[in-house]
This record gives sequence, C-alpha cells and structure tokens, in this order.
Amino acid sequence: MADPGTTKAGMGSFAVVVPAYNEGLVIGSVVLQAKRHADRVIVVDDGSADRTAAIARLAGADVIRMPENGGKAKAMMAGFARARDLGYEAVVMLDGDGQHDPDEIPAVAAPVLAEEADLVIGSRFLEGGAEIPAYRRAGQMVLNRFTNLSADGGDFVATDSQSGFRALSRRALENLTFASEGYSIESDMIAHFAPLNFRVTEVPISVTYGVPHKHKKNPISHGFGVLTRIVELIGHRRPLLFFGVPGGVIALFGIGLELYTFSELFRAGQFHYVVFILGITALILGLLLISSGLILNFLVLIMGRRASET
Repeated sequence: MADPGTTKAGMGSFAVVVPAYNEGLVIGSVVLQAKRHADRVIVVDDGSADRTAAIARLAGADVIRMPENGGKAKAMMAGFARARDLGYEAVVMLDGDGQHDPDEIPAVAAPVLAEEADLVIGSRFLEGGAEIPAYRRAGQMVLNRFTNLSADGGDFVATDSQSGFRALSRRALENLTFASEGYSIESDMIAHFAPLNFRVTEVPISVTYGVPHKHKKNPISHGFGVLTRIVELIGHRRPLLFFGVPGGVIALFGIGLELYTFSELFRAGQFHYVVFILGITALILGLLLISSGLILNFLVLIMGRRASET
C-alpha cells in the first residue's frame, strides 16, 4: 500500500485541508466524515498541546505538524502547499472545530470540479441563512462591507467573507501569492483573487456553533483584528477612498466651523477664536488627506499599468 503522505493525486481528484489547534475532541470525526468525500484529508496541526495530530493520523489523515502555533493563515498555506505538491486539481478547506458539516463538501467543491469557479465560498447567509447569533450577524455585515471594498476591480460581492468553508481550483492554488496572518486569510483571499478576475462564487452551507472550544479567540478582538487588516488593504488599493473621503468630510467640517465663526462675527460682533482655530486646523488636515489620496491613487494607477505591461 502506498504511503498516503507521498501518493500523487489523479486527474479530477481533490483534497480537504483542515487547520486544527487543540481539537483532539472532534478532529477524529471531522477527518472520518471528510474522507467519505475526498481523496485525501490533510490536517495541519498548528502547534496543538493535546493529541490532535495523533488522533487525526489514526483517523486516516495526512498530518502536517507545525512546530508552534503560527495562526490559521500560516497553517492553511502549509496545507495548500502540500496539496499543490501532490498534484490535486482542487482543494476544499474547512475548520477543524466541527462547526462545518463535512457532508456538504461535495456541494462546495462542485463549481470548482465543474470548472465553473476558481474560488467557492460556503455562505451561511444564503437561502435564509443558518441560525447565527445576532452579534455575529452584525459583525459579519461590517466585515463583508469592508472586504468588498478591499476587492478592488472585482464584480463579486461576498455575503459571508469570513467563511472558512471554501474550495479552490488548481489555478487558485498556484496563485496564492499574497501575505496573510492569523484569521485574516479569508478576506485576504477574496481581496487577492477579485482584481485578478478569478471566478468567485458562493454556495449555501449550514453551521453549528455548539461545539467544543468554539471560541479560541475573543470574537470582538478577532473581528477588530480582521477589520484592521482589511482597512490596511483598502488604504493600499484604494487610497483615494481611504484618504479622500475622510479628508473631504473633515474639510467640510472645517468650512462649517469657519462659516459659523464669521456669521457670529457679523451677527453679534463676537469672534470665537477657539472655533476659528479648530476650523482652520480641520480644513488644512482635510485638504492634506485629499492631496495624499490623489497622489497615492496616481501612483497606484501607474504601478498597475506597469504591472499589466509586464
């Protein structure tokens, strides 16, 4: 029997990549269920302190052990590299905590296997959506909005930008040329592929939140961490939006303060020095932000043209 860690994939086959951190209670069942639908299950043990790696291996997974906990993005990239080296035509990624239903793997993989998409995102919000806590829905709406803004040049609009249940084509696997850290890989992936005109779509999935270790990281700090990364992407790719819009608002606020100052001067003969200084400061700051946005936007356009020519 061939070693499951070295056997090459056949045409049309796909692997499942599962990042796992201290998931010894559930990883065995996740692997066993996923193996029913995929040629190989690659579990990336992200420096777990429990028996996650041993249990996953006993369940039949191809296990990659990270020397220390480096975050989800680093673990996923290691799993993608293994699948790519083994020649798989597609990869399905799902979380190792049991929230996702492995029986939905065929539905998520189908558009990629049919060569209709390069990235398929399993959305919890399609077809009515799953029963998701209100605070998660609110946070997801904010992250969706900012992720879609960061996807400069793409027509795709995500309804579940943070879903960890998705499928990638071989073309996508060979173009994972972006840097990512922690839990921002889902948003980074969309922002990277959309401007390249990769085919991105969504399919409905279910989700279960009543699982062990359901919150490895505080949801609020997690959300702010991802949001910070997305804002960085927007500033890099859409500087006119990132700097120009706030600059315009601040400049208008400054103009308003100046109009108030001089109207009070002519109406009542009183000159409000503090309001005047605040207005001038806001106006200058706003104009500086608008100028920075225009300059950076020009540089981004020049770099984009040079990249397209090469």
